[in-house]
Amino acid sequence: MRLAAAVLAAGLAACSGGPPGSGAEDVTFVPSAEEVEAYDFLEVEVRVKSPAVKNPFIEASVRGTFRPAGGEPVAVDGFADSADGSLYRIRFMPSKPGDFAYTVTFREGAKERAHSGTFRVRDGRRRGPVRVDREHPFHFVWEGTGEHYFWNGTTTYGILGWRDDDVIRRAIDRLHALRVNRMRVTLTWRVKDGRAWFENVLPGEHFRMAFGPWAAERPEDTEKPGYDVSRFDVSHWQKVERLLRHAREKDMIVSVIFYTDGRRPGTDPFGKERMGGEDEQRYYRYAAARLAAFSNVMWDVANEYRLFRNDAWAEKMGAFLRECDPYDHLTSVHGHGDFRFMKSPWADFAMYQMWDEKGGNAFLLKARQTQAATGRPMPQVNEEYGYEDHYPRGWGGNRVAPARSADNRRRLAWGMAMAGGYQTTGERADSGTGGGWINGRGDDSMVMLEGYGRIVEFFAGFEWWRAEPRNDLVSDGAMALAEPGKACAVYLPSGGRTTLRLERGIYRVERFDPRTGERRALDPAVGPEWTAPEAPAGEDWAFLLRREGN
Repeated sequence: MRLAAAVLAAGLAACSGGPPGSGAEDVTFVPSAEEVEAYDFLEVEVRVKSPAVKNPFIEASVRGTFRPAGGEPVAVDGFADSADGSLYRIRFMPSKPGDFAYTVTFREGAKERAHSGTFRVRDGRRRGPVRVDREHPFHFVWEGTGEHYFWNGTTTYGILGWRDDDVIRRAIDRLHALRVNRMRVTLTWRVKDGRAWFENVLPGEHFRMAFGPWAAERPEDTEKPGYDVSRFDVSHWQKVERLLRHAREKDMIVSVIFYTDGRRPGTDPFGKERMGGEDEQRYYRYAAARLAAFSNVMWDVANEYRLFRNDAWAEKMGAFLRECDPYDHLTSVHGHGDFRFMKSPWADFAMYQMWDEKGGNAFLLKARQTQAATGRPMPQVNEEYGYEDHYPRGWGGNRVAPARSADNRRRLAWGMAMAGGYQTTGERADSGTGGGWINGRGDDSMVMLEGYGRIVEFFAGFEWWRAEPRNDLVSDGAMALAEPGKACAVYLPSGGRTTLRLERGIYRVERFDPRTGERRALDPAVGPEWTAPEAPAGEDWAFLLRREGN
């Protein structure tokens, strides 16, 4: 433990901005630890005995530099964590073990106080942030371990509406047990009830559908909250942090969405007149200062931004958010059927919203080809393609075949994975205790995500990130993902049989049942051709072939 002994012995007095008697004892700096794990964070509290500002969110600042021994310093912003200006925090997430030194400076009007310290970082074997794989840029890796990340996401828009943190923790635990590793969470949401989306999810004693990041005169008014956008509701942000902390311990990535349904009354306090201005930038800067030190963060600049903003705004705010985040967490923006930022430096992956069969295998194949043609390959994700049992007649939908069932959504997800892409699903919202994609709560009556977990299980059986979509290698509507000469995954979406062209050699063959997860070894295949055993009509099956010796 390398933190200076004098700092530890002297306690808070030694952490003040100057020597006793200098007048600086009114500001104290309190580090959270003398040793932290890589991809956790060191936090320094700044405590102000007699605040002299009316609005700490705009009249004071905390900034710091954190330097590894022999390395370059990293500049980090802090944030106010009290409405009266008595408490501020600054956080730093180190990515490597070793000794670090830091300096934190607090400014309040003409007052300036500084504190320097040291701490040590140890390797706690945390996975760290998710990054784009540089060698295989259509895919992702965990930075801390180098493991590949098979994106298996679900929508939990209003999970922060639960008044009891224990409900949130149980929802995260359930999703983790089902192999979900990414959840979509909005920071601001104002909807009267779930019927706004044709769902019977209602607010009540335990759940609210009105919350947001700013101080409000009427916090639970869905249309006229009376926001003061120069101030933040610190209790709301603290709740976000508690969610992030629990999710991080489960290796659950949280996609932080800055707006959801931004065109609804009360959701967007800026409008087109002030979009991208100083007040809105403060919102994004504050989020980065508070949340970026959590390794499991991912940024969504806005959900369905084109409903209330434009492309120029998305470009501006995406670039601005990247500037505010010292750790360069993955960033994108949710649009609709196309992605307009394929070459934008701030955009790390492409997000689409393409519903039903239009958004399946063929769609993501084309999206991947279009992205590759730009010279800047990046992962392709269909973020929304129709939630289970969700039929919004107001959007032109109705209960006609193919139904948006758990089975139908699962088969679409298989097709997207076989295109070398990824997807985010959503559970039904009207089952049992209810909530699903609206608020993240599920129960034993919901079985949809079990099928998605089996997709994860299948792909964990080979190096899928090395394989390329090769539907040209199979017949009769089958799908293939292949690393020729080494391994090939084959998917039959509706039964029948297919013939696969192979490089010469002998291949181990395994049949996988997507409904149960059962695996069965079949007779070896011998190149240059293999015909799969016929599957019952209407049933989907997957096969994995791996060349002997690999």
